[in-house]
Amino acid sequence: MILSAVIFDLDGTVLANEDEWGEAFGKVLKSLGVKGVESFPHIGGIGIEENWPMLIKKYNINTSKTPAELTVKTLNEYHKLIPRITLNKGFVQFASEVKASGILTALATSSTWNTVQKVFGHIEIENYFDSVTTGEEVSYKKPDPEIFLMASEKLGVDPGNCLVIEDSAAGIEAARKANMRVVAIVRDEKHAETLKKANLVVNNFPEITPDKIAAL
Repeated sequence: MILSAVIFDLDGTVLANEDEWGEAFGKVLKSLGVKGVESFPHIGGIGIEENWPMLIKKYNINTSKTPAELTVKTLNEYHKLIPRITLNKGFVQFASEVKASGILTALATSSTWNTVQKVFGHIEIENYFDSVTTGEEVSYKKPDPEIFLMASEKLGVDPGNCLVIEDSAAGIEAARKANMRVVAIVRDEKHAETLKKANLVVNNFPEITPDKIAAL
């Protein structure tokens, strides 16, 4: 492929933070009386508020709180956990090499700008991205392609010349709908089953080599 830009998802891709999101959702679920909460009760990539109607139905929760109110509670729990979050293996070297080669970079995340700023305050990675697009800027969340198309538009590059790095089925679908190639970073064997529609599945950033990108 002709590569003009790399677009990174944030949660679970740049950041090794899926445990923290799982814990945040879990704490709110437990506060609603749910017992036996899974480690990852939510669906990654689609947004927090979009998860809550499904979780209420899944766990048969009787609550007067709206998905918007539950989203605020989830964010508050997650923000408490940000100080312990780390980067995924190899991100800094990969992003540095991409930028050094003259390829543009973008961050495209369903998270809010407030949450992104808190992450940037904890881990100084803002300079690795030429642009940032958050879930607040789009009308439709992943698996809709809007966020990736907006990211490519901000960079002024053709969507077909963009490579997306993702970790969720929703993100992969969004990238494919945007006519972009997509590499998925896998968390574990169970997680791998959800990533089969990616052009390439890897365990970490060091496995994303120039030769593999060229072959996409």
